[in-house]
Amino acid sequence: MAPGAGSEPWPREPLRLVWSLLAAAFLLSLLLQLVPAGLLPGCALFQDLIRYGKTKGAGAARPAACLAFDVPKRYFSHFYIISVLWNGFLLWCLTQSLFLGAPFPHWLHGLLRILGATQFQGGELALSTFLVLAFLWLHSLRRLFECFYVSVFSNAVIHLVHYCFGASYYVLVGLTVLSQVPLDGRNAYVRGKSLLTQTRWFHILGMMMFVWSSVHQYRCHVILGNLRKNKAGVVIHCNHRIPFGDWFEYVSSPNYLAELMIYISMAVTFGFQNLTWWLVVTYVFCSQALSALLSHHFYRSKFVSYPKHRKAFLPFLF
Repeated sequence: MAPGAGSEPWPREPLRLVWSLLAAAFLLSLLLQLVPAGLLPGCALFQDLIRYGKTKGAGAARPAACLAFDVPKRYFSHFYIISVLWNGFLLWCLTQSLFLGAPFPHWLHGLLRILGATQFQGGELALSTFLVLAFLWLHSLRRLFECFYVSVFSNAVIHLVHYCFGASYYVLVGLTVLSQVPLDGRNAYVRGKSLLTQTRWFHILGMMMFVWSSVHQYRCHVILGNLRKNKAGVVIHCNHRIPFGDWFEYVSSPNYLAELMIYISMAVTFGFQNLTWWLVVTYVFCSQALSALLSHHFYRSKFVSYPKHRKAFLPFLF
């Protein structure tokens, strides 16, 4: 029997389960960092896994076993190289399908079905998926540019596990986006000859939020990079200083807050009702909040004059 409208023989549970587990793991890690010191036994490996960059060297000396798994933080650029290539490929495949009716490669089609792409006719999600995948690709391209021309990396490190997770993260995110558009009974994506007819108010709002959040994140990264440069733009040191300006007036890690807002803008573009993507947003919130809290503790411990009114992640709240 051909699948009818509303049937969902390939449910989205696999992806929802993955993102739920990731969100739960980082939420637990965040909650453990909020427990007063001394109430729980310390775990060097756990602290080494959740910390990176400037927060990795904070506190007690790291065991030699942990040092063996150090990877330079500047390798962050590898994440975005992978994302630009992989999600660019996915965007190209989706564009070919929507405008030319070209089928996806069999291996990709099968992978999307396993991950939970729905299998019923209807193209109402085509424009949302196209926009979100384009946002993800543009976000990765900008971050790659920033890694090469804006950020100034010191000799800070990340854990090998963190590196491997980051290298695979954007592959999973891209597949998550693409799995949201329905598959038809011919095992090809529904052709969208006129995507503009699908335009809704939440597409416009999502696009505006994406641009707004991206601009603020770029500004914050420029502020951080300029802390290590002279007026001529030449790098003169790799020390940490107190950043000021833009959203730094409210929180210690506005770049992490902007990252969350970027993913929320994608949820808006999906029309607010995409549960799978809200689970992605939940993961991003927990992971970015954890990193922001550790960064906030670093600044407060290093600088006596650090602004007391600044919160870690959410203005006026946390």
